[in-house]
Amino acid sequence: MTLPGRIFLHSPGPTNIPDRVLRAMHRPCEDFAAPAFQDLARSCLSDLSRVFRTEGESFAFSTNGHGTWEIPLVNLVEPGSAVLVPLAGRFSGAWAEMAEKLGLEVITTPPDLGRAVDPQAVEDALRADKAGRIAAVLTVHTETASSARTDLEAVRAAIDAVGHPALYVVDAIASLAVERFEMDAWKIDCALTASQKGLMLPPGMGFAALGERAMQVAERCSHPRRYWDIQFRRGDAGYQWFHGTPPLQHVWGLREALDMIFEQGLDAVIARHARLAEATRAAVAHWSQAGTLDFQTVRPEERSNAVTAIRTTDGTDPETMRKRARERYNVVLGGGLGELQGRVFRIGHLGDLNEPMLLGALATVELAMRDTALACTEGGVVAAVRALSTR
Repeated sequence: MTLPGRIFLHSPGPTNIPDRVLRAMHRPCEDFAAPAFQDLARSCLSDLSRVFRTEGESFAFSTNGHGTWEIPLVNLVEPGSAVLVPLAGRFSGAWAEMAEKLGLEVITTPPDLGRAVDPQAVEDALRADKAGRIAAVLTVHTETASSARTDLEAVRAAIDAVGHPALYVVDAIASLAVERFEMDAWKIDCALTASQKGLMLPPGMGFAALGERAMQVAERCSHPRRYWDIQFRRGDAGYQWFHGTPPLQHVWGLREALDMIFEQGLDAVIARHARLAEATRAAVAHWSQAGTLDFQTVRPEERSNAVTAIRTTDGTDPETMRKRARERYNVVLGGGLGELQGRVFRIGHLGDLNEPMLLGALATVELAMRDTALACTEGGVVAAVRALSTR
């Protein structure tokens, strides 16, 4: 059945694509070796470094977010070396699995699906590495499965407290252009992101930014690689930047998306995400007074500005409500992943989003909960309005 109106996309990725970006992409292919496209592509890579807030180099890949995880594993870690992956949810666990499949020794910290990464656990694991085998600490900034946001400065402080030489590698896939992110100031050696979240593009591109220390390691790393090879992509020829034919439409869209971010101001974009996240959390806190819902991320300071995961505390499966929201009202919500499947639903509030769009989605969530007898205290939208009106 075709539903009237527009889809309200509130998964934590992909996110809404602005009309400006769609129009920029809606053009025929051209000669990617022409100077005009080369200049535009180079400007995108340079401006991505501005968004990462780094003086380092940024690189683009035709891939999704999972593909970007492989970039540091084959450019920065020698075969047979160890990596430390602090666990905080499904995606850090999947990154650890990838490292293991690539023949690396994987050391993890104890997982807690209601918490972000514990910096003390990182410090303890590094102190235990007497032989200095850990080559990199792989940290997910925002775990979209649980909606937990890790304090990256605290993890950096844990690494420094030990004086460990491991590279600091961060998955910023759900946090770049959403949360405050300071690659150089926080001494992050390598940061990763993807196109379909805060950058407001379709899925299909991944990006990596490397600081000077990481570049030096990549120059001498002997791990077999070719497509993911950072050194090849540093060439003067434009085709090398994408290791072949570039995804022209994505690059045109990226240029427009970056222009939009800079027109708004990166700090203003981050502040908008914080404001919308606070409104969502106000609604969830009100709904939760009925005793059947709660935040999946226990500590308020660890709740992300990208997505809010809501746990059903009475064992009720939220999938019926989520199906109702999607199939009757055209509102798309995220479901539970991995161990949280059937226990959690997620409201994404990132990307090209404003107050009316969010309030419409929250109102529909409350309506769908009423339709499906998922108990909540009514009035969550009023609580969200109140939170927005005090900003």
